[in-house]
Amino acid sequence: MPRARSSGSPNLACRSATTNCIRCLPQVEWEAPMADFLKLRDRMVDIHLARRGIRDSRVLQAMRTVPRERFVREGLEDFAYEDSALPIEEEQTISQPYIVAAMAEAAEIQSDDRVLEVGAGSGYAAAVLGQLAGEVFAIERHTALGKLARERIAALGYDNVDIRVGDGTRGLADQAPFDAILVAAGGPDVPAALKQQLAVGGHLVIPVGDPGDQKLCKVTRITESRFEEENLGAVMFVPLIGEQGWQEDGRRAASNHLPGASKSQSLPEMIADAAEDLPGFDDPAFGRLFDRFAGRRVVLLGEASHGTGEFYRARAAITRHLITHHNFTIVAVEADWPDAATIDRYVRHRPHRAGTDKPFQRFPTWMWRNTDIQELIHWMRDHNDMVDDMEARAGFYGLDIYNMSGSIGAVLDYLDRVDPDAAKVARERYGCLTPWQSNPATYGRAALSRGYAECEKAVIDQCRDLLRKRLDYAKDDGDAFLDAAQNARLIASAERYYRIMYYGGAESWNLRDTHMFETLQNLLDARGPDAKAIVWAHNSHIGDARVTDMGAARDELNIGQLCRETFGSDAALIGFGTHTGTVAAATDWDGDMQVKRVNPSRADSYERQFHDSGKSRFLLDLSPERHDALRRRLAEPRLERFIGVIYRPDTELQSHYSQAILPEQFDAFVWFDRTQAVTPLGPEHHRGVPETYPFGE
Repeated sequence: MPRARSSGSPNLACRSATTNCIRCLPQVEWEAPMADFLKLRDRMVDIHLARRGIRDSRVLQAMRTVPRERFVREGLEDFAYEDSALPIEEEQTISQPYIVAAMAEAAEIQSDDRVLEVGAGSGYAAAVLGQLAGEVFAIERHTALGKLARERIAALGYDNVDIRVGDGTRGLADQAPFDAILVAAGGPDVPAALKQQLAVGGHLVIPVGDPGDQKLCKVTRITESRFEEENLGAVMFVPLIGEQGWQEDGRRAASNHLPGASKSQSLPEMIADAAEDLPGFDDPAFGRLFDRFAGRRVVLLGEASHGTGEFYRARAAITRHLITHHNFTIVAVEADWPDAATIDRYVRHRPHRAGTDKPFQRFPTWMWRNTDIQELIHWMRDHNDMVDDMEARAGFYGLDIYNMSGSIGAVLDYLDRVDPDAAKVARERYGCLTPWQSNPATYGRAALSRGYAECEKAVIDQCRDLLRKRLDYAKDDGDAFLDAAQNARLIASAERYYRIMYYGGAESWNLRDTHMFETLQNLLDARGPDAKAIVWAHNSHIGDARVTDMGAARDELNIGQLCRETFGSDAALIGFGTHTGTVAAATDWDGDMQVKRVNPSRADSYERQFHDSGKSRFLLDLSPERHDALRRRLAEPRLERFIGVIYRPDTELQSHYSQAILPEQFDAFVWFDRTQAVTPLGPEHHRGVPETYPFGE
C-alpha cells in the first residue's frame, strides 16, 4: 500500500464514511513510489481478477505487467488499482480492470494474433492486448484522446500497438481480417462491418443493447457466413457512437437500424413492474408492507447515508410497526453502547442515573441527535408506558465500539455500587488505558511504541471477572449487570481495535463488525429465546459483505453476513437508496456538519436503474422465487453508492462507490428517488423537556 504520513488523528469512522480504503482521510498525505504501485498491481490481479474467476495465466500476467497508473488522469494515480472505472479526458472513462481482463480472456487471444480494439480511450486496454497478441490496432474517435493514447503507448515502448483516430464502428478494412476484435463501448447491435472483418475462427467481444440494459456478447465466426453468439452477462458501457452504432443524440444510426425488431423489456421497466409503492410514513399501510419479514428473529434496516431524513423516518415507521404488532423488543443501532444506554433508561422508564453525560456529544452528533430519533424515542417511551412487564418493554441499545471512556466509567460506577473491592481492582487494571480515554486513538500509537500492549490482558481479565460473577451480580439488577458486562466487553474490544487499526487492512473493520454482531447476540440471549431484534446500521454493515467488494476484494465481513451465517432465513437484510437530494455530512473527520447536495447517481450504478424506473418511492422484494427474471438481471455486478458521515461529491466515484451484487446483498430494497438531509436537534427542540430526558439541555 502507499505509505501514509499522518498529520493528525485518523478517521475512526473511515468505513462508516465510505466503503473505500483509508485514502479517504484528508489529513494523510500519500506517496506512491514505483515499488508500491507494483504491490498494488499484484494485489489487484490476485484479488480483483484471479479471485473473481479470471483463469487465463497469460491475461493475468499481462494485467500484472502494464502500469495502469500511466493511463489515468493526473491526480488519480493512487486509485489506479482499485477495481473501478475512472474518469479520463474528453469526459470518457477507463474501464475497470476486471472488465478489461474478462474481455481479453473471452477473446482467446494467441501470441501471433492480429487484434482490433474499438474505443482506445486512454490506451490502457490496447497496452494489455499488446502483451497478448502479435499486433494490435486500436481506434479512438476523439482526436485528443487518440493523441494522448499514442503518446502513452510510445513512452512505454509498446511497439506492436498502433493507435488510429476514426469511426470504430466501421473497423479497419485495410488491415482485416482480425483474429480478435474487442469493443469498449455498447452498440445497439453488433456492427456488420466488424463481423465481416473477423477472421474465421476469430472472436468478437462487444457490449450490445440499449443504455442501461446491455449484455456482453461474444461472437465467433464459424464459417464465412455462419456466426455463433454467446451472452456473457449484463454490463454497463458508454454508448458506441458512429455510423453503425448510436448517433450523438442517442438514436440508432440509420445504417444500423433494424425495422420491426422486437424490444425486450428494459431493466428499469422490470423494476417498475416489481416495485411496491410506499405510502406516507404515518400511514399504517407503510408498516404493513414489511409484515412479510415479521416472522424473522432479526430484521436489519440499512441506510445509504448517515444523514438522510427519509431513511430515518422509514426505519422508524417500520420499527414502530414491528414493536406494536409483532413483539420486537430490541432496537439495536450503530451507536456507542454507553450513549444508547442513557436512551434506554429513558424509553423503558428505568431510574435516571444522576450525573450521566448527555449522550451522543461526539462527532457526528447529527447521526443520533436529530428530530427523527427524538420522535422515535418519545414514541418508544409512550409505548412502554402501557407495558407493565419490564422484560416486555422495547429497549434501545448501541452496538458500536468507540466510546471507551464512557464504558470505563459505566463499569466502575456499577462495581462501586455492587462490589467496591472489585471496583478497586478494575481501576488498577484500567489504569493503563486512562490517559487515552479522551482520545483513545492515540492508544494505538502508544501500544505499538511504548509497551502499553499489556493493557490487553488487563481488560480481558476484568471482563472475565465480571462475567464470572454473573449470577451474584444479576440478583441485584439484571439490566444493570447486562449494561456493565457489555461495557466490559466493549473495553476489551476497543483496546484491541484502537491498537490494530494502525496496522491497516481488514482486521480493524472485521473486529468492529464482529463486536457489533456479538453484542446483538448477547442482547438476544439476555432477552430470552423468543426475543426479536431490529438493527439500524449503514448498508455497508447490514448488506451481505460476501457479494460486495468488501468481501470479494478486501476480505472484510460485516454484521449482515454474520447474521445470515448464524440465523439463515431468520434474518432479513433490507437496504435503502436514493438518486439525489441533500444530505447532512462533513467534509473531513470531526468537521462541521453541512447540508450538501447529493450528485445524481452514476449511469453505471444500481441507483440509476432505480431512478430510471420512474418510481419515486417503493419497496422491492428481492426474496428468492419472487421476480426471478428481475433478480437475474440485477445479479450482474454494478456500482452501488455508500455515503457515511463524510461526503465528498468531487471524488464521489473513488470515495463513495463500490461494486456489489444487490439481489444477493439484500432481501429487499427501499427506494426514495429524492431525499432531504436530517434535521439536527437545536435549542428549540429542548424547551420544556423533563430533567430525565436524555437530549435535554
